[in-house]
Order: sequence, then structure tokens, then C-alpha cells
Amino acid sequence: MASVEVALKELMTEIEGSLGAAVVDYTSGMALGSLGGGKDLDLTVAAAGNTDVIRAKVRTMEHLGLKSQIEDILITLGTQYHLIRLVAGRNGNGLFLYLVLDKDRSNLAMARHVLKRVESQLEV
Repeated sequence: MASVEVALKELMTEIEGSLGAAVVDYTSGMALGSLGGGKDLDLTVAAAGNTDVIRAKVRTMEHLGLKSQIEDILITLGTQYHLIRLVAGRNGNGLFLYLVLDKDRSNLAMARHVLKRVESQLEV
């Protein structure tokens, strides 16, 4: 099992093109930890904003009567990918991993694979 700090380091070092990563509680919008980011990428603001994305999707799924669980959400920008992966399991209820990638330097399929592995090992 990996701690929040270890999980974030894995995401930033194992995924080429990683610009920032965070573990976020989507009930409060607070980041439990973050790594990377910078003046053009405020992970605290992004974490809070992406809680709204998850809440909206969960609400929409409820209205549609969908029983499936969200695995991940991809937001594609001009120069970046933003990946949101909900943390499954008893210890991860209400949490998500947030990863920002440089679109030109990253492999989206590989990033999703690593994100899934890190999520499965996360212990909060």
C-alpha cells in the first residue's frame, strides 16, 4: 500500500509529461496532498474546481438511473490532459486522484494505466 506522498511521487516520476498531481477529497474540495503545479497550474484551485465536475457527473448518473461507478474522467485542453480517477475501496470513498499532463510529452494510455495502478495501491 502507498501513502498519499508516495502515490503522488509515483505519478510525477513514472508518467512522462506529468505537470502536477493531487489527491483530493471531493466532499470538501480539499487537496490531501499535491505535487508539481506552478504559477500557471494552481493545484489547490484545480482540486476545488474539479470536485464540481465529479459532483455534476454523479448527479447526472443518478438522474439517468445509471448504476455503474465512475472510473475516470478525461478533460482535453489545447496543450494539456486533465485526468480524474476516483479512488475505489473502503479507504478511498470520497477521494480522487487528479493528474495534469503535457499533451505533447505524454502517452495518455500509459498514464491511465499507471493512474489505475497507483489508485489501487493508495492507502489513506
